[in-house]
Amino acid sequence: MWSQRALFRMVLLCSGGFVAMAANPASEPPSPSKESQRDMRSFEARGVIKELGTDSRTVLVQHEAVAGYMPAMTMPFKVLDSNELVGLRAGDRISFRLRVTDTESWIDDITRIGSVQVSEQVQPESSRPKHPLLAFKFTNELGQAVALDDFRGQALAITFFFTRCPIPDYCPRLSKNFQEAAKKLGAISGGPTNWHFLSVSFDTDFDTPQVLRAYGELYHYNPMHWSFLTGPAEQIGQLARLSDVTFQRDDASFNHNFRTLIIDTTGHLQIVFPTGGELSEAIVEEILKAAAVTNQSVSGNAARGQEHDANQKRQDPRFHGG
Repeated sequence: MWSQRALFRMVLLCSGGFVAMAANPASEPPSPSKESQRDMRSFEARGVIKELGTDSRTVLVQHEAVAGYMPAMTMPFKVLDSNELVGLRAGDRISFRLRVTDTESWIDDITRIGSVQVSEQVQPESSRPKHPLLAFKFTNELGQAVALDDFRGQALAITFFFTRCPIPDYCPRLSKNFQEAAKKLGAISGGPTNWHFLSVSFDTDFDTPQVLRAYGELYHYNPMHWSFLTGPAEQIGQLARLSDVTFQRDDASFNHNFRTLIIDTTGHLQIVFPTGGELSEAIVEEILKAAAVTNQSVSGNAARGQEHDANQKRQDPRFHGG
């Protein structure tokens, strides 16, 4: 059974979504394929740069409503050509073109058209809730009461999303990661069966169990291994904060960061992926490790426990566990 201390280790994750994403630059972004270009849609937009990613490939923009596509919000955008960002800084007002295909999105044709005063937003140290919500009953896509403690003994992958997310490489990519990882895990001959994926919606007003079920069916989900959870906004917010997930309503949408957490069968945080993007192979790899963990392998005396925690840390910069 998960201990309160075990799940509370989630609070040891790094904070700040955009900074975390920018700190882990991917390899050179590929140019969109000819096939994707045929399905590509373009939208003219304007906004204010809030932050430039250290990878020179991402930029956080507070943008106006994009006509015919999505409401005003603040979100990170990918650029394919780093030269697009040369000379720009936080506070610059820009016009740009949003390109969207079925599988990815990016912006280009970025032009500085002015500047505004950008206030420094310092994130204060705050005491995080210590309640791990192990016993709290959330509601799954089938309308059933589900507690995190119900999944003791199973390796878990947990992520946060909302069904109305319009950007294909944001929430839909997170769901596609789970879809692809579930298919790969199910295809392993003699592979483990003690694993489960949890997609937690923070759009508690719109994402009812019925909506979540219909959404899950779009991804051919198997409820034996994948659940979509909703619940009271306060409890969803607590669970998100324990996972270092930040989200804020922005009209009909949300500004949020990315977190995919892998928790082993004893309730210990194994690894967290603080980015979006294609993670299905990495999820499979970590779930296989997490499913094989036993109480014996992580228990013992306090000194051995500390040694185990140290061994959990990887050289992979994506790892932010404690």
